[in-house]
Amino acid sequence: MSLLIYLNGDFVPKEEAKVSVFDHGLLYGDGVFEGIRSYNGRVFRLDEHLQRLYDSAKVIRLKIPLSIDEMKEKILETLRLNKLSDAYIRAVVTRGVGDLGLDPDKCSKEGFVFIITDKIVLYDEQFYKNGLNVITVPTRRNVPEALNPRIKSLNYLNNILAKIEAKNGNVIEAIMLNSDGYVVECTGDNIFIIKNGSLYTPPTYIGALEGITRDAVMEIARKIGMNVEEKIFNRYEVYVSDECFLTGTAAEVIPVVMVDGRIIGDGQPGEITQKLTTEFRKLTQNTGTPIYPE
Repeated sequence: MSLLIYLNGDFVPKEEAKVSVFDHGLLYGDGVFEGIRSYNGRVFRLDEHLQRLYDSAKVIRLKIPLSIDEMKEKILETLRLNKLSDAYIRAVVTRGVGDLGLDPDKCSKEGFVFIITDKIVLYDEQFYKNGLNVITVPTRRNVPEALNPRIKSLNYLNNILAKIEAKNGNVIEAIMLNSDGYVVECTGDNIFIIKNGSLYTPPTYIGALEGITRDAVMEIARKIGMNVEEKIFNRYEVYVSDECFLTGTAAEVIPVVMVDGRIIGDGQPGEITQKLTTEFRKLTQNTGTPIYPE
């Protein structure tokens, strides 16, 4: 059976899921999205993801034609129709059809919604076992005063340029700095370092996305007694850290063992990183919004 896509009110086979070439989401990246995961028949932190989606839409003055509760039900229904229990979910809202100009008021009065539920493998299993080698790239993270990275918009060109530079450097992930030279995040993940038993991650106000997995990991770390801080740091602090790892909905928790040719710790995934990974995986298996009514 072909994968079914929710397409602005209908469920259609993926081969028939079409968006107009006049949609401003395509023409200008004018829209918002969320990447969400389900595990063991439950959608992990669905409420938090949807709140971020609607917050992003509010900031760019994009009206979503569904209430949060309606959006939640459409996501769950799409999963049920595709008989998926462990899945990656992409919920997208575009500005809709308009003319070839920039004016959003010439687009549809309400956004265009589509939902994809499928599988995703962002990194091979070997990288979870052995750790990532990453580099810092020249492309700087968008400054919040220009395009605030906390808006999870369809315009991901900033991240894509950094991803291209990572691949040019023969690695699959890269650290992005802000205009002041501070570490912000990676091309698609938040970044953490551990030093002397404390956990640090860049604050969102310098350009980092307020990641759902990021928040979950910080909560886990506090529960196991770690000191956790949102703190500005530069590459020096990364190089001399005891451990480093990345988080994201698709990535989950993945260790970093080398940055810009500098070995992190002993060059192996760290003990604390592994503990946080284990606790995060337990959390995903036991919490979340049920796909099927209980």
